Amino acid sequence: MYLTPGQITQSIGNLRSIHPFYGITFLACKEIKLPVGNTIELSLDNVTKMFMEKVHKIKPDSKYYFQPYKTIQKEKQWLDDRYPSNGLQAINIQTFQNAFIHERNEKNWGWKNNYILILGEKLNKNKLPAFDLAIWLFKHEEWPDNTSAQILLDKFYSQFHITDEEKKTLFDTTIRNNLYSLKLQEKKPEWDDFSGTISLPPDASPNRGATLSCIEIKNIGNSPDLIMEPSSRLNLITGDNGLGKTFLLECSWWALTNTWPDLPINPTDLTGKKNASITYKLAGIKGLPVKKTVVYDIKNARWPNDIKKETTPGLIIYARVDGSYAVWDPIKQNPKEQTTIKENIFTRDDIWNGITGSIEGLIRDWVKWQNTPEKYPFKIFEMVLERMSPPDLGVLKPGTIRRILNDNREMPTILHSFGETPIVYASAGVKRIITLAYLIVWAWNEHKVEAKLRNSTPENRMVIMIDEIEAHLHPKWQRVILSALMDLQQFLSSELEIQFIISTHSPLILASAETFFTKSTDSLYNFKLDAISNRVLLEKLDFIKYGQIDMWLTSPIFNLEQARSREAEEAIGQAKKLQLMDNHDKQKIGLIHKQLVELLAENDPFWPRWIYFAEQNGVAI
Repeated sequence: MYLTPGQITQSIGNLRSIHPFYGITFLACKEIKLPVGNTIELSLDNVTKMFMEKVHKIKPDSKYYFQPYKTIQKEKQWLDDRYPSNGLQAINIQTFQNAFIHERNEKNWGWKNNYILILGEKLNKNKLPAFDLAIWLFKHEEWPDNTSAQILLDKFYSQFHITDEEKKTLFDTTIRNNLYSLKLQEKKPEWDDFSGTISLPPDASPNRGATLSCIEIKNIGNSPDLIMEPSSRLNLITGDNGLGKTFLLECSWWALTNTWPDLPINPTDLTGKKNASITYKLAGIKGLPVKKTVVYDIKNARWPNDIKKETTPGLIIYARVDGSYAVWDPIKQNPKEQTTIKENIFTRDDIWNGITGSIEGLIRDWVKWQNTPEKYPFKIFEMVLERMSPPDLGVLKPGTIRRILNDNREMPTILHSFGETPIVYASAGVKRIITLAYLIVWAWNEHKVEAKLRNSTPENRMVIMIDEIEAHLHPKWQRVILSALMDLQQFLSSELEIQFIISTHSPLILASAETFFTKSTDSLYNFKLDAISNRVLLEKLDFIKYGQIDMWLTSPIFNLEQARSREAEEAIGQAKKLQLMDNHDKQKIGLIHKQLVELLAENDPFWPRWIYFAEQNGVAI
C-alpha cells in the first residue's frame, strides 16, 4: 500500500513555513550520522545533492528539484541542479554556521555540542511537524495494510537518528487522530497525481487537452457569485432571457483561452470596493485539475492573462448566438504571446466566403474537398452532415457542383427530397447546420494538418460550446440535433473526447436528452431569479425524465403553470376559482364558458371537468 496523493499534497502544504535548511541539510546530515563535538571529512554539497536527488526529484523527466519549504517567491519552489552548491551552501555556511564545527574552505564538518539549542532558537517556537515531514520523505515507499501514523513516525525517527532531545526541542511529535490518520491506496503515487496542485517546473511542457471542470464568477454580471462545475461530456444550461446564459458561455471561453470572443465582460463596480474575479479549473488528460483565480485589474482596466500556462485546453469551437464562431487551436498558440481576438473570431460571412490567410471558407473548401481524389476530409463532412440532417427534409447530401447566376465561383449544392439546391439558397436552418458541420470538420482537419507540419501529436480532446442550439431549427430538427452532436466523436476520431457546453430555451432539446443523459458524464444547470433576494442564481438540477413536451413546459425549468396560451391559462384559472366558491352564479358560469370556447381547443383535457360542473349548476352547454 502507498500514501494517497491527497495526503501527500496536504502535508506539502503544511511544510510551507519551514526553513529549507531543516528539511534538507539537517535531515541529510542526520541520515549520515554527522558526528557531534568532532568532525569528519566530507563534501556537504555532495551530501545534500544526493539527498535532494532521492527526495526532491518528483518529476522524473525534469532536471529541477521541488522543495516544499519556505521561499521568497513561489516560483522558487523549483530549484536547478546548482542549488546544493550555490543557494543551499550559502545558507549552510552563513545563516546556520553557528550550529556546525567547520572552517571555511575546509572539508571537515561536524555538529557543535549545543547545535540542538542553536537550531531550536532559530525555529522561534515554530516546531517542525514530524508527521508531515515523514509523509513527504516517504511519499513513494510501500507500506503494510495496517500501517499507522505512529509506525510512520517511528521509521522517520529511526532512519534520521532523531534523538529524544531533538524530538523535545525541534519537533512537534503529537499525533491527533482526526488530523493524522493515514490514508493508503494500492497504486504508487506518480507525478500526474500532483500536477494539478504543484506548479510545473521550468523545463516542463504544459499539460495538454484540458476541458473546463469548474468556473466561479464573482462580482460580475447579474450575480455576485455563481459557480458551474461542468461534467466531462454534456452540459445543458437553461434559464430565462437576460439571466446570464450567454454571459456564462463568454466567461467559459475566456477561462479556457484567456481571450474574449468580443468585448471583454467587465465588472459593474469599478470602485475597487469589491474585487471582481474569475476562478476556473482546467482538467488535463493527466493529473488533477489546475485551479487559477484571476482578479480584474482596475488600474489597467483589463483581465490579466496567464502567460505561463500549466494546462492548455484542447481544440475549442464556440457557436455564438449572433451567428459568429470562435475557434481556438492550441497547436497554433505561442504561450509567450497574447492571442488577439481577430485570430479567433469568424462571422458567418467569413466562414462562407473565407478570409485570406486564415480560412478558405465553406464554399471554396467544399468544392476543393469534393473534387479531391482521396475525398478527405469530404467523406467526414458527408457523414457529419448526414447525421445532423433534419427529419422533414431527409438526409442532407452534397449534390453536383455548378455555377449560378451573378457569381463566378463554383457552387456546392444540397440534395433534398424535392430536388437540388445551391447552398446559398438554402433555408436559415439548413445554413446553420451546414455552417456548424463545416466548421467542426474544418477546425479538426486544420488542427491535424498543423500538427503534422509541426511534427506534433493532434489533441484527443475538444470543447464545443453552442449558444441557443435551437436557433432557426424546426421542432422536428430540435428533437434530433443534440443526439447528432453527441455522435460527432465517432466521425472525427475514435480517440477523441468532446465536452459540450450548450445553452437552450427549448423543451424539445431537453426532452431529446432523455434517451442518453447520464449522471456520471452529464449535467443540467438552470438560471433563475430569486424573488426574495432579487439575485440571479445558477442551480445544478437533477435530470428528470418528464416525457411529454407539455410536462417539460410545466417543469421547474420552464415553470409554466399550464402548457397553453397565456389567455387560456388565465381563463382556466378563473374557472377553477369559480368552481371553488360555495355559491355559483349561472351568469358568471356562462360568461366564463364563452371565454373557454374562444380560447380552448375542442379536445382540451379541461373540458370534461368544466362541462360536468356547468351542467351540475344548471347551465346548458
